[in-house]
Formats: sequence, structure tokens, C-alpha cells
Amino acid sequence: MTSSTPSIEFFEGISEELSGVSLRRDRQSGLRIVVLQFTRLKSIEQFNSYRKRFAKALRLTDGEGTILIEPSSVQFVFGGPEGDDLQRVECKIELDQEEHWERFQRFMDAYAAANGMEYGEPPT
Repeated sequence: MTSSTPSIEFFEGISEELSGVSLRRDRQSGLRIVVLQFTRLKSIEQFNSYRKRFAKALRLTDGEGTILIEPSSVQFVFGGPEGDDLQRVECKIELDQEEHWERFQRFMDAYAAANGMEYGEPPT
């Protein structure tokens, strides 16, 4: 077990700042879906994507270790007067196993605490 600060990376060595997270469940399949939102990506702004190795997976690191998750989709949302200003990036992750869901929850709890955010499922 390590004591590293929780981080999220698209490119190895470049920590991104999460701006929001949405938790959903497919009513028919019961599949849990996580949508991570980023209002900016450091890796794009610094053009580091050309110098760093793309992991083909989102790297979530905390004190328990590293989780590598391949997103089911990544959507870039543009806006502004010319329609070319990056407004946000939405990264969709599907979790179909209970132990993966529980591990993701622990990561998000640690990430939220380390970054002054609140995280939790709404009461049912």
C-alpha cells in the first residue's frame, strides 16, 4: 500500500483535474456507468500528448495502488462564438462487477477528500 495523492491521468505522468462526476445505472442491464468530466486537459494544453505515452486507459492512482480503466467513450464538447473552444471532456466508464464498483468508490472518496470536493451517491 502506498501513500500517494490520488490522481487521474490520460497520459502517463500528467495528472488531470476532475471537474465533475456523474453516476448512472442502466435500468435494463443494471450496468453501472460513471461519467468523469474535465473542463480542461493539461495533456492537450501542454501538447504533452506527443511526448508522453498514451496508456489506452484512464489511470486512477491512490494509496491502494493504480486502477487502469479503458473508457467506453471519450467525448470532447466544444462551444464558444466560433464553436472551437473546448468546454469540457466527458469520459464514460462502464463497471459491471461489484468489486470494481466498490474499488472505484474508494478511489473517488480519496480523490474527493484530497481535492476539497464532495462525493457520494444520492440517498435513495
